[in-house]
Amino acid sequence: MVCVAQPADIPALCQLFVQAFGGTVEMARQVMEEFAGAGNVYLVRQEGGPVAMLCAVPVTLNGRKGAYYYGVCTDKSQQGKGIMSQMLKEVGEVLKGQGYAFATLIPASESLFDFYAQRGFEKAMGLRCLQRPIRRNLWAQADFDAVTARNLRLLRSKYAHNSVMLNDKGYVLVLTDLYSMGATIVSTDEGYGIYFKKDDILDFVELFAESDRAAENLMEAARDKTGAEQAQITLGASQNLFLGDGKPKDYGMISFFGEPFDVSESYMRLMLDME
Repeated sequence: MVCVAQPADIPALCQLFVQAFGGTVEMARQVMEEFAGAGNVYLVRQEGGPVAMLCAVPVTLNGRKGAYYYGVCTDKSQQGKGIMSQMLKEVGEVLKGQGYAFATLIPASESLFDFYAQRGFEKAMGLRCLQRPIRRNLWAQADFDAVTARNLRLLRSKYAHNSVMLNDKGYVLVLTDLYSMGATIVSTDEGYGIYFKKDDILDFVELFAESDRAAENLMEAARDKTGAEQAQITLGASQNLFLGDGKPKDYGMISFFGEPFDVSESYMRLMLDME
């Protein structure tokens, strides 16, 4: 039922991807050819062409090889027929046979948590969301937009070694997407943050630092650059910044292909999932 996509399948899969998620055909092609890569795009084909797809993007977590399921969708005419349930089962069996230890994903909507839970996934890598005022500090120093894809991978390894890690090509596409949406990266020797400016609020979609004070310095430098006085911050549930602050939020899910392992302190974020 499930097969690996061939080059001739890509145009039809791009149309299926755009139908499900919007965006452009060009972006859909980049997802399949660069983010996932050859041999990592699976489909279900019927007489009229592809009716379901799934990108099994190669990732690692604590030295274990895994897949990040992205672009999981079925043709609208086939929804509710059990095709995706069977596809998830068969792709999981293929990956297990190739030595993969897990698959992880980010449900596209709240209702899909139950869908995936019934198919062997469990909640993991949650988030914590909080708001803080940013004090004025004219002495705060930081670099802006100096992080490359390779550097982001290294920063993740340093500050969040329990992260689900993409390869360099994956991070190139993630950063390209973030920059196209107006993201700014602020960094020092003690941490980094990725934020969007929304009126008088800096929306930090990722923030890692060696201490609360180091994180505050990043925000203060960003305030000096933008004039924004409030920060909206999204942290991993297990991060030790601003402990006791914020509200938990479900985010990722994981399915183990063999013996389960501890993911209570694992982190996943910015996996080409920003809208």
